[in-house]
Amino acid sequence: MSSEQKPFEPAKGRFAAVEFAMNPEPRCPCILLLDTSGSMGGDPIESLNEGLKQFQTELQGDSLASKRVEVCIYTFGPVKKVVDFVSAGSFTAPKLIADGLTPMGEAINAALDALEARKATYKQNGVSYYRPWVFLMTDGEPTDDVEAAAKRVREAEQKKSVAFFAVGVEEADMTALATITTRPPMKLKGLAFAELFSWLSTSLQRVSQSQVGEVVSLPAVGWNEV
Repeated sequence: MSSEQKPFEPAKGRFAAVEFAMNPEPRCPCILLLDTSGSMGGDPIESLNEGLKQFQTELQGDSLASKRVEVCIYTFGPVKKVVDFVSAGSFTAPKLIADGLTPMGEAINAALDALEARKATYKQNGVSYYRPWVFLMTDGEPTDDVEAAAKRVREAEQKKSVAFFAVGVEEADMTALATITTRPPMKLKGLAFAELFSWLSTSLQRVSQSQVGEVVSLPAVGWNEV
């Protein structure tokens, strides 16, 4: 892992208790699962990095979202935890590099495991939380077995314990994505990462402004190729 990709480690144990005491707001955890395999090299990875910077700026421009939204980033190619759960107000967009294959199943399982651990931390500290989001982006097809991971996603969606979104970029295998999530996967128009992350930040802001458990109307999607 390069120095640019060293993950931010959140407070743990008694330090987590201090963190939650200082900011007792309910949390909206969001995991970004980002394909950084070799095929993302060049313009795609640069556009993705710019989109992440915009995501940071927009979330931090909302005083409530900056306290309630928590961001975690996993990249795959190979699987790396680049940013551990951190409040949006303290989030710094990493500079990602493209390398490796597309171990999507491993990445999904790692993200779901991390999400369960974070929810346990919330519960231990008496912190309420919104339905977590997992946002998967890929430009290819899995190079490992995704069947077990897909089963976990479908079961989590059925229990309403996660909202899982999948986005295909350029030559992504949309058929493979459709087998993973219960929500129809969306195809990004070109390299419109700015529009995608603007939609994501606006959506999370709306969630953070609601009551825990409340159904929220999300903004229209303008970056989807139809």
